[in-house]
Amino acid sequence: MTDIIKSLQWRYATKKFNTEKKVSEADLEELLEVLRLAPSSFGLQPWKFVVVKNTELRAKLKEAAWNQSQVVDASHFIVLCARTDVDENFVKRFVELISKTQEIPVENLKTSHDTMVGSLSRMDEPARLDWSKKQVYIALGMLLEAAALKGIDACPMEGFSKEKFDEILNLKEENAAATVACALGYRSEDDRAASRAKVRFAKDDIVVVK
Repeated sequence: MTDIIKSLQWRYATKKFNTEKKVSEADLEELLEVLRLAPSSFGLQPWKFVVVKNTELRAKLKEAAWNQSQVVDASHFIVLCARTDVDENFVKRFVELISKTQEIPVENLKTSHDTMVGSLSRMDEPARLDWSKKQVYIALGMLLEAAALKGIDACPMEGFSKEKFDEILNLKEENAAATVACALGYRSEDDRAASRAKVRFAKDDIVVVK
């Protein structure tokens, strides 16, 4: 059995964290780099990741998350957000970054620019935000896998008021909208969920080969 399969079998949505055991700054930085390197449609990266360290803010977020203890008990709490400013200007910035990073003249990237702008222009604002949120979930998947490989527990969380999270974290000013959150840390020894057998459908039930 490969290390990745062992790690994915080991991981679970941690319900109770050890409040005394903290993720090191080095490990946190590596996980944030995983988020930065996550794939997205067109490579546009329509996201922002808010690492909430302030204890007062986390207490407010807990209330907005129906008092789920992971929000405050985990070592770190990250709110993964969709950007709300993905427009032609955003694409222009991205194309300029491609030009600089890959040393390609901007004019040679016109086809890529027009393709991205054309795709976004066919979406109204709600659809564009929904598209951005889908990209955020790709990043979340990368984060969960990377954490598992490092032996760090995680709990992905959708159970919270998006509107209240936006308000508490002033996300409107960041051109961002809370989409999903992830608590990171280490499981408590008395977290009963840790000993439950993982429940997954059989491969034949979910994999179709044609």
